Amino acid sequence: MGNVFKGYRRYALVTGAASGMGRIYSKELALKGYNVVLVDINRTGLLETEEFVKAAVNSSDKVPAGSKQDLKILPIVQDLSVADAADRIYDITQAEGCEVEVLVNNAGVMYCQAIDRTSERMLKIIMMVHMNTPLMLCRKYVGAMKERKCGYILNISSLAAWMNWPGIGMYGSTKRFVRDYSRELRIECQRTGVSVTNAYFGAVDTPLIGIKPSLKKLARALTVMISPEKAVRRALRATFWRCRGTMPGLLNKIFLPIIIILPDCLLGWIYRMAKDHLMKV
Repeated sequence: MGNVFKGYRRYALVTGAASGMGRIYSKELALKGYNVVLVDINRTGLLETEEFVKAAVNSSDKVPAGSKQDLKILPIVQDLSVADAADRIYDITQAEGCEVEVLVNNAGVMYCQAIDRTSERMLKIIMMVHMNTPLMLCRKYVGAMKERKCGYILNISSLAAWMNWPGIGMYGSTKRFVRDYSRELRIECQRTGVSVTNAYFGAVDTPLIGIKPSLKKLARALTVMISPEKAVRRALRATFWRCRGTMPGLLNKIFLPIIIILPDCLLGWIYRMAKDHLMKV
């Protein structure tokens, strides 16, 4: 179970670990007794996360005093948008003797813009970071998890997986791929000791969401947007309970059947009214 201290024997691998929710996942998993593999393109951010995790473990009463010095942290600087990113990560963890029991495919790119105004480079980055590399990481690590009869995979999809909306359509399409292959993998892993969980977040209050502070405040008040700490706790709880998925936020669940059936003409009007507020990168 996820609330049992592991004793720093196995590893948890977190992508996008240099900041935001990836940093929080790394801390929470270390507090549960996992050594952590931190993966991100941002070297400085990884070093900051490493210090953040160590400080959290050293100051925590959840970690036995005799175990705190046993924590191992392996930072890997890697661009997740390149074709062989998963190969490089896997080779390093194998060389270091890391038995990865938890895989958190957290890294993401939020880019809201019309497809014809999005650069080809950015379109490729979104597809590689959201689709190719997470899938290949699952492929790399799930076999050994099955052999050990224990493993947890957390893939970050999105409420946008059901939203074929202009402006966020590319983001939603890649998250729909995550949703679908996660289900297939979960079924294939039945009775093996390996579980696959999807997190379907709506809006999470991180720098990835580039909207006005006033809109963020309203979204938090309506519980459409939640704090990154709450999002991480919900996602990890679902992961270690081996749930199929989690969608925090009551209003997200209420809105889900509505957003699926919105007609194209209405979506077009919403897009024209909202496009000036979309994040520009």
